[in-house]
Amino acid sequence: MSAVTVAIVVAALAAAGVLIGRVQRVRIERRVAARLPVGGLGIIAGAAPIALEAAGAPMGVVILHGFGDTPLTVESLAHALNAAGFDVSAPLLPGHGRTLRAFATSTRAEWIAAARDAYAAMRARHDSVALVGLSLGGALATIVAADDAALASLVLLAPYFDAPAWLRMLTPLSAVIGIVMPYVGGDPLRSIHDPVARAKALAYGAVSPAVARQLVRTADEARAVLARVRAPTLYVQSREDNRIAVRVATSSFAKITAHPKRLELLTGCGHVLTVDYCRDRVASLAIEWLRGAASGYDEGTA
Repeated sequence: MSAVTVAIVVAALAAAGVLIGRVQRVRIERRVAARLPVGGLGIIAGAAPIALEAAGAPMGVVILHGFGDTPLTVESLAHALNAAGFDVSAPLLPGHGRTLRAFATSTRAEWIAAARDAYAAMRARHDSVALVGLSLGGALATIVAADDAALASLVLLAPYFDAPAWLRMLTPLSAVIGIVMPYVGGDPLRSIHDPVARAKALAYGAVSPAVARQLVRTADEARAVLARVRAPTLYVQSREDNRIAVRVATSSFAKITAHPKRLELLTGCGHVLTVDYCRDRVASLAIEWLRGAASGYDEGTA
């Protein structure tokens, strides 16, 4: 086979790959749009930010949701904390709760900036502020916490501090893979055991290779700064988490130098702790911990 023939074949295969990628992109984006239509503000119904004020609140609390998800996953927790007397804010992260295309092109820099902005906004209203983060939100909360010694408390809920080997292998090739496979992914609903909560989920069920790379980089950055976290930290993890292994939780917890700190391993729920069967236990743990922060941990906090 001549060099010219080889070049023609390679060019034809490349063109076919690009065409396949475009077809897949349109098909998946239409499927997600049909399941999760956006409203007039460009936000999926039910995905709006949450802001709950409380008169005389001793502390402001910012809750950060997970990757490819929305504040809906922390809505129950937000209301529980507000009922306990806290001012609560749960922002919608950039790219999330919008079209799949918007999510696919969002970046870790945007997510971190949004987390910092939400924290700064709450600090402008309260001298005492806590961060609560679920999954990706836990990684973002950790990055913010590592740079601010004034943070009153940190609650990490199944924080995303590591990525599976297969994802790490793919991310360096994300630009190339994205041409042929604009979106990859499995079943995000495996992260929720409760069928009622699962039916309400707004997760996309697809990610672009590029945004998956952003997730891995965020996890790596958060894990690298764990030793700089000084805020009293509650770490909650499910033993049945399908995204983050218990060994990741225990090793990550060991790196946190804060005092006091506490690790709670739960049973009977998946990765999205705040909507699954463990949600009431998660809420009670968070309330107990944040009340301890508000009172200076003077009631026997471990």
